[in-house]
Amino acid sequence: MNKPLAGALLVLGILGAGTAPAVAAAGPDTASHAATTASQVEARAVDFAGTVALSNCSGSVVRMPASEPDDPALVLSNGHCIESGFPAAGEVIVDQPSSRSFGLLNSAGSRVATLRAGKIAYATMTDTDVSLYQLTSTYQQIQSRYGIKALELNAAHPVRGTAIKVVSGYWKRIYSCDIDGFAYRLKEGEWTWKDSVRYTSSCNTIGGTSGSPVIDNATGKVVAVNNTGNEDGLRCTDNNPCEVDENGTVTVRPGINYAQQTYGIVPCVGLDNKIDLGRPGCALPKP
Repeated sequence: MNKPLAGALLVLGILGAGTAPAVAAAGPDTASHAATTASQVEARAVDFAGTVALSNCSGSVVRMPASEPDDPALVLSNGHCIESGFPAAGEVIVDQPSSRSFGLLNSAGSRVATLRAGKIAYATMTDTDVSLYQLTSTYQQIQSRYGIKALELNAAHPVRGTAIKVVSGYWKRIYSCDIDGFAYRLKEGEWTWKDSVRYTSSCNTIGGTSGSPVIDNATGKVVAVNNTGNEDGLRCTDNNPCEVDENGTVTVRPGINYAQQTYGIVPCVGLDNKIDLGRPGCALPKP
C-alpha cells in the first residue's frame, strides 16, 4: 500500500497509511515522479480545490450526486488511513466517533482551513480500501466560508483509457496518467480488493498519497481513491500487491500503482448523507 506515513510503523507500505514524511521522502527520485508542473495543472480543470491533507495520508471533501447543501460533508480517504490502524480483513467500521482534523486546500494547494470530523461514517479494507469521515460542517458552510466546493463522486463504472489525475493533498502534487485497466482481484498481504483500477506507468504515487482522489480529467468527478502499488516486484506481499484473474492466474507488475473504484459508494449513501448499507444497489461490505 502507498504507506500512510505512519503505516511504516505497522510494516505496511500502503500509499498513505503511515506517519512520517521520512517514509514518503525516502526515494531520491521523488521529484521526478511527482506532480505535474504548474503550467500543466493550469492547462487542465483539475486542481487541488476540495482536497485535504491528513496527518499521514491524502483525501478529499466529496459529495454524492444527490447530496444537499445542508448535508454534513464527507471526507473520502483509504481504510488504511484511519487513525485506529489498518482494519483487519473482514472488518467493517460504521459510525465510529472521531475528532480527526483535515487541512482543506484551495485550487493553488494552499491550506485555507482546518475541518473536523464527528465520526468515521464507514471504513474497511475488505473488497475495497475506503474510509468516509462525516464532518461537523455542511457543504454550504464550507463553500460560504472558504469558497471551496466538494468533489462529486461519479456514479458510473470508470472506463479503460480515461485520462485521470491523482491529486495528493498531503504532498500537494498532482500525478497524470490513464486508466490502464482493471484487476479482477488485487491481493496484498491479508487483504483482497475487487475490480481495482490499474494506472499506466506515469502515475508513480508514493507514501503519503494514499487516499488521494482519482479524478476524470474530462468531467472533474472522482472515479476512484488511490491506495497502493507494487514497490519491489514481490508477489502478493505487503507493499507488493499482485493481480489475480478469474482463473486464479497471478500477475505481478513491478512499479505499477492502483486505486479502488468509488462508484459503488453512491448507492450506499442516503438522506442527509447517512451511510445506509441496506439501500438498494449497495454492495459495500457490511459489519
